[in-house]
Amino acid sequence: MLIDVRDLTKTYQIGSIEVNALRGVDLHIQKNEYVAIMGPSGSGKSTLMNILGCLDTPSHGAYELGGEVVSQMNDDQLADIRNRQIGFVFQTFNLLPRANALHNVELPLIYAGIPAAKRRAMAMETLQRVGLGDRFHHKPNELSGGQRQRVAIARALINNPSIIFADEPTGNLDTTTGDEIMQIFEELHDQGNTIILVTHEEYIAEHAQRIIRLRDGKIERDEKFKKQVH
Repeated sequence: MLIDVRDLTKTYQIGSIEVNALRGVDLHIQKNEYVAIMGPSGSGKSTLMNILGCLDTPSHGAYELGGEVVSQMNDDQLADIRNRQIGFVFQTFNLLPRANALHNVELPLIYAGIPAAKRRAMAMETLQRVGLGDRFHHKPNELSGGQRQRVAIARALINNPSIIFADEPTGNLDTTTGDEIMQIFEELHDQGNTIILVTHEEYIAEHAQRIIRLRDGKIERDEKFKKQVH
């Protein structure tokens, strides 16, 4: 099992108000699953993704990722797990505006201490994998929205992560471009990647094999589907 979550709770203190973002979530995700997490605003889906992605820690409960108990790790240990095992794709792309596509994709390898020549070659290969072999030296403002998201996907893939988290990855894209980006996720899943997608769009979630629906910090429904053909 890749992800094993038991009785996960997360409580935030906002002034004098206590907000229960997650209320006892149990969740198990196998390697190479393609999962969509859905729910209305305030349902806890972003909080759950942040905890699963080791960007935040639970208030109570246990979380194991690949057999490692991450719910008890400190910030440095969580950062190490993120660098080794997790790739992120965000709605807003989160690219460095003054850096070209190649350098944006190289960034995680710099933190990992990979030598310059090797990381450059890896970045070029990964950009080619997402269809941007002719855009190595373009900066984000010289790329379309879809191309920027492809750069972000390449950056998420560069460390060969155990799991890719995509947070509203088509939110800033038109429908046609969004479909192209979802096709990339389909191909990555077919190649063996585990993908967890957070979205509020039903038609985007339907690309996944499994949809987990949250409401008020709890799992309301957990539905599995056969592989869709798009």
